[in-house]
Amino acid sequence: MTSPAAARGEAVRRRLVAAAMELIPERGWTAVSTRVLAERAGVTPSVVHYHFPSVQAVLVEAVLGAMRAVAAGFEPLVAAVGSAGELVDAMVAAVEQYTGADPTSLLFVEAYLAATRDDGLQAGMARVLADLRAVISDHLRQLGVAQPEDTAAVLAAAVDGLLLHRAIGPEVAPDVAGVLRRLV
Repeated sequence: MTSPAAARGEAVRRRLVAAAMELIPERGWTAVSTRVLAERAGVTPSVVHYHFPSVQAVLVEAVLGAMRAVAAGFEPLVAAVGSAGELVDAMVAAVEQYTGADPTSLLFVEAYLAATRDDGLQAGMARVLADLRAVISDHLRQLGVAQPEDTAAVLAAAVDGLLLHRAIGPEVAPDVAGVLRRLV
């Protein structure tokens, strides 16, 4: 059983992470300051640094949590398909909700850019992507697809590419699933 103080501390951490998830897409990674984060979370700036070593640490935790949640959403989709073509269709359908202008898309775009300057963020994102590729490649192997690891890497990169391209302009090739089906 956790103490009331520990529970309050965990609630504050969750509020800080939730505030970061809102602020990154709204303002951009580098515009999230201690003051802005604290204000959004409803705490004093000193509380931010009591719970996290830096604002960057809050942002990293927020992004990696969001990425893990999105990746986890792919697992039941992957498990439910009976062919590589169905897997492609399910993956493409799963990203249709992301327009490129929605908060999750913008969060991920900001994170990819920030990862070029933050080795810890880059390593965390690499782990999330490696785990997702492992889920996809394991299922592709069960479906008898040649080179399942390489195929999973290309599919994951294509899905990421769709999301990144939508941030620039939503006009993505109309038959993305058809093209990817031919690849698998």
